[in-house]
Amino acid sequence: MPGTPFGVVHLDVAPVTSGLAIGSLVAGVASILVSMLVGCLGIAAGELSGAWAAGAFTALGVLTGAGAIVAGLFALRQIRRPSTPPAVRFTGRGLAIAGISCGGVGAVCTLLGLALGLLVTYV
Repeated sequence: MPGTPFGVVHLDVAPVTSGLAIGSLVAGVASILVSMLVGCLGIAAGELSGAWAAGAFTALGVLTGAGAIVAGLFALRQIRRPSTPPAVRFTGRGLAIAGISCGGVGAVCTLLGLALGLLVTYV
């Protein structure tokens, strides 16, 4: 500060993209891809083994969708948290929101694919 014997320096730290937000988006996209696989297995297989295969992949699709939602919510919390000037600031709010929405859509589409596979198999 001018006029005093003390000098205060604040180093500017560049913002960092949240790893949780990136992981949320990756898991959400994976959930959507697994939901497509479940839908294809459910529609293409008219016998009982197709429904079992779709059911096995349904657990994977729902778990990755739920993981994307949880990671996205934690990322939003991490990004919102205020930090003092020398601390690291996190960005990636859009990535976190996209991960949450992709995870939700993937989980719902996975369950719809399983329902469609069971409908084709048993009706």
